[in-house]
Amino acid sequence: MDLDLGQVRAFVAVADHLHFGRAAEELSISQQAVSKRVARLEAALGVALLTRGNVEPTEAGRRFLEPAREALRAAEAAAGAVHAAGRPLRIDVWGHLYGPSRTVAPVIDARPELDVELGMSRDLPAAAAALLRGDIDAAFGRVHPPLPDGLTHRVVRLEPVDVLVADGHPLAAASGVRPSDLAGRDLWFPAAAGRLDFISRFCDEFGARAASGGANLGVEHLLAGLLAEPGRITLFPADARLPGVPGVRAIPLADPVPLYAWSLMWPRQAPHPMIPALVRGFAEHGRRHRWLEYDPARDWLPGEPGPAD
Repeated sequence: MDLDLGQVRAFVAVADHLHFGRAAEELSISQQAVSKRVARLEAALGVALLTRGNVEPTEAGRRFLEPAREALRAAEAAAGAVHAAGRPLRIDVWGHLYGPSRTVAPVIDARPELDVELGMSRDLPAAAAALLRGDIDAAFGRVHPPLPDGLTHRVVRLEPVDVLVADGHPLAAASGVRPSDLAGRDLWFPAAAGRLDFISRFCDEFGARAASGGANLGVEHLLAGLLAEPGRITLFPADARLPGVPGVRAIPLADPVPLYAWSLMWPRQAPHPMIPALVRGFAEHGRRHRWLEYDPARDWLPGEPGPAD
């Protein structure tokens, strides 16, 4: 039997999200188109793969799901093997508020043999989906479980995190702060709480209160939010440059030092031919600039993944 891969991809997306609308967003097609593709696949197979209403795979759908994933990966690997050579390495970054491009740029600049096209993804799930579809070749940002099958990643930088406060905040005069000193304080971040794995884990570990919400409109917007509500605090990478906004202070965190783990992520099967050179570039630059220094007695990593993960 010849399967339509577009129909198979639609089924897998719905099975992953348990929602036709979110599957449509991932595939960038209408919800009606997703529904039609799944219905045609079910008709071709002669069996229902999904229950409607409370969407979930049927018993047949559960049996079909993993072979369906393997079929999609094989098709993507076959296409990638033909088209990857001779075209640019497409890299998406995410986590824009924390400036991922400032880590990628020096690695690329040091390797002129890398022909790179840099783009942006909304978040980790969007970047992972783009990799699995073959729309991009690599992605850079903070990776956390669960990582979809078919992808791998390498931690390439561990960056200390500062706390930002307005000048009128009680902590503003401190030269350094322990994460435990933030217990009970509102840790603000302009995004939906479900997208803030690092912030959520930090709050769980050290007792701060996650106060997320609103739109992520950039660093200036973040700082304006601190100034508008002087009781707020937020976290920011220690090595990232802050714009010259008066009235905001960056205070180092220590005992322990929270580390933000930046990772390079790419497909396991048929990676772009330039991926090994890119990985080597990150490793060499990281050694020179001590990007992967980690001492569990001094530092804190959510889940303690360590540099080797």
